[in-house]
Amino acid sequence: MSSLICTLQDHQDDVNWCAFSGKLLATCSGDKTLRIYSSRDFSELPFSPLTGHGYGVHCCCFSSCGQFLVSCSTDATVVVWSMDTGEIEAVLEHPGRSPVRIFALSCDSAHLVSGASDGTLALWDFPSKQLRRTGAVTDTTMVACSFSPCSQVFMTGSTYGDLRLWNLDMKLLHAEKNAHDMGVTCCTFAPCILSDGQFVQLRLASCGQDNHVKLWVINKCISGAYKMQLLHTFTGQTAPVLSCAYSSDGQLLVSGSVDKTVAVYDAMNAVLLYKLNHHERYVTACAFSPTSPLIATGSMDKTVNIWRLEDGCSGHGGKSFPDGSALTSRGGSASVARSKLLVSDWSEKDVSAWLVEEGLQQIVDKFTANNIDGTELLSLTKETLASELHIESVGLRNRLLRKVEELKSDAVCSGIPDEFLCPITRELMKEPVLAADGHTYESQAIESWINTKNRSSPMTNLPLLTTLLTPNYTLKMAIGRWKISH
Repeated sequence: MSSLICTLQDHQDDVNWCAFSGKLLATCSGDKTLRIYSSRDFSELPFSPLTGHGYGVHCCCFSSCGQFLVSCSTDATVVVWSMDTGEIEAVLEHPGRSPVRIFALSCDSAHLVSGASDGTLALWDFPSKQLRRTGAVTDTTMVACSFSPCSQVFMTGSTYGDLRLWNLDMKLLHAEKNAHDMGVTCCTFAPCILSDGQFVQLRLASCGQDNHVKLWVINKCISGAYKMQLLHTFTGQTAPVLSCAYSSDGQLLVSGSVDKTVAVYDAMNAVLLYKLNHHERYVTACAFSPTSPLIATGSMDKTVNIWRLEDGCSGHGGKSFPDGSALTSRGGSASVARSKLLVSDWSEKDVSAWLVEEGLQQIVDKFTANNIDGTELLSLTKETLASELHIESVGLRNRLLRKVEELKSDAVCSGIPDEFLCPITRELMKEPVLAADGHTYESQAIESWINTKNRSSPMTNLPLLTTLLTPNYTLKMAIGRWKISH
């Protein structure tokens, strides 16, 4: 289940969209503003609200690095905002000055596509903010758009009820007529790409005025043709479904409806898990955090609710997330308390205490000065000890590394499930990510591998179809539950 942990009540009109980055939450509204919050404690940033649109703001999205926020409005513009200052970086005017109802930013932040009330589409080069191509679907309004995780194709949905797949040349690759009988309201690609050598498979969720959420499979054949097939239809909500979003690992799906409910699904097994009832009016927006077990939902009741997925994970700090499971050494020795923690969870003080116990007190000051915690302790090498911590004694460096290896061996022998260990480092993962080869790795380890191993898979040695890495949200929750139970 999920529990409501926070309600944001700053907007003066309907909330139309919610979007997370790694550190921030953005919301936009019919009141012409965007509001920016820290996703740590949901305090509003000093430069919030953002004002610059002349009419209501329909949609917002962060760039892949979180450096920029993008928004679109009835005022026929797409605005790019700096998340360092809150200032406007660029204003993109839609061709024909038609109200912009929707836009999507590619996963690599290379392209942006905007859709308007007159059915027109505009494809922009995002880094240069230059218009590249235009297209159109006549006699309809564009209301839904999503880029595939490979950033090479995008899907649009309209009030006509169709879903259309396009490439970056604005060539129509596939049209699914009457995907939703009375009109599409939202669509979103799952973040994962599957491949069996003959097909590249994408998954898409869409929702509409027909009260349904639909799951689709899109196969790209060797010939280059695309085939789209309906996989499952969810009928659990009793009124038009206005929004849907995948979790960052593609395991979960959330949707918001005119019936005032939020539905959470197991997307892989096509099962409705539960429904949330707390909004007083239509639920218009929903989003998963990419880094925390959180969902944001926005409504015509002018509020944004923040929900925590009840997964057994410990708190994430900040006033909204009290950590009731924190271990302290009160009432016992520090070493006893520390032994209950995984090394990767050691604080800087834990590391210092361990060094003293191992007879390495002469380097405690260097570790303290460099803020070395448990995670950094496990990643130390001869090079970092010499160049960054300036430990000149070769014998001292070797002795320390032997002790670190003993810690790693103890962890492996302590019964940690093998699937919780990174295949590259063989250490318990803190930020597991799914790569294109279907295997999960520690984020920093696979990023380093990709940068030095020419985009090959560490497990198969075959080329990776894409270097896109998707946080494995489900595995992270499982690791969190295991850590608490042990």
